[in-house]
Amino acid sequence: MDKSAIATRNNPGRVLTITVMTIIAGIQMFPLIWLIDFSLCNSNELFTNGILVWPKKIQWVNYVLAFTNGNFFHYLKNSLLINTLAVVLVLIISIMAAFACSRMEWKLKHAASILMVMGMMIPVHATLLPNYVIYDKLGITDTIWALLIPYVAFSLPQGFFLTTSFMSSIPKELEEAALIDGCGIYRILTIIIFPLMKSSIVTVSIMTYLNNWNEFMLAITYLSSKKWKTLPFAILEFTGQYSSNYAVQFAVMALSAAPALIIYIILNKHITKGVALGAVKG
Repeated sequence: MDKSAIATRNNPGRVLTITVMTIIAGIQMFPLIWLIDFSLCNSNELFTNGILVWPKKIQWVNYVLAFTNGNFFHYLKNSLLINTLAVVLVLIISIMAAFACSRMEWKLKHAASILMVMGMMIPVHATLLPNYVIYDKLGITDTIWALLIPYVAFSLPQGFFLTTSFMSSIPKELEEAALIDGCGIYRILTIIIFPLMKSSIVTVSIMTYLNNWNEFMLAITYLSSKKWKTLPFAILEFTGQYSSNYAVQFAVMALSAAPALIIYIILNKHITKGVALGAVKG
């Protein structure tokens, strides 16, 4: 083996870095381990001493109850539908707004860009009451629009920032050549811009989906019936007036977190690559 490789492997600084990163990774993973551990216990075992509990018998029935008694599939269908529509709308509006602000010449394009990006500084909870009043007057509370509008609105600033950064790196000569050949704006977007922005599109899609997947505060404020309630509401199905089935609630939380976790594990490289390229190009 190469001596330089052995020296690098035995480098105290490298060993220290690996040790510190392993500890940080363990701390980051602990909430997930704790969640799975409690989801496999009996509710009475959750109140014993210790952070983690070793169940006397693994309670797979908690997951069965989560599916059968928690309206899990109904809430999952709503979450998939609402989040997919939000991703599609964010992508369409972000790309069109980025094209208008980075390619077209008009007086207020810089002001519009600043206003779009400033949306990232507005806290979601500060808009709960005014939005509820507006939705109530419009008659769209307890509808799909009550969630879709804020999901899109609060995801747009980030999507606009990333797509603008990527679009600025695309040579304008490609669009000028397409214009000479007779292409219109929408054809330029679909034939030239979209294929060159695959990394940005994937990144914006994943981040929008993950940001909205477990959202609960907006949903519980604007929705009252079960028709459009999303996956986090499955937890409330096991909450009673005087007692709650905590073990099944942990099972529901584990199932709710699973889709987002799987997406992140599979597409983690795309997220890191997309954000890094967007930051460098921006």
